[in-house]
Amino acid sequence: MTLDDIRADFALLDDWEDKYRYVIELGRELPAFDETKRTPENKVRGCVSQVWLATRWPAGPGGAPVLEMQGDSDAHIVRGLVAILLTLFAGRTAEEVIGTDARAVFGELGLSDHLTSQRSNGLNSMVQRIRADAEAALVE
Repeated sequence: MTLDDIRADFALLDDWEDKYRYVIELGRELPAFDETKRTPENKVRGCVSQVWLATRWPAGPGGAPVLEMQGDSDAHIVRGLVAILLTLFAGRTAEEVIGTDARAVFGELGLSDHLTSQRSNGLNSMVQRIRADAEAALVE
């Protein structure tokens, strides 16, 4: 699944209930999250739901750190948002992650206007966490 696939699927759905169901379905398709990664270090602070993001930054082609990420949440819609973030950021270099405007992507999908303020705050916390991990990867 690519971001373009998600964009195309969103464009086909007219009703927001259908779009929410689609986001939930994206979350259901996430690979199982390793229970050993449900640690305080991987838990995202600032989310009402419980969210875990486990990131690694192995060297990619050319030696630049490339994001490998797994994520999970105990809330269905939030798990779907995690799936979209993984699609957006996974496989990108730390510099690409820092330079990506995730809010613009979620705005383009129309999600920014249809998320509760608590979910929007949680989404911002997840993006800030991923960006902070990218910044740390550049320093290492």
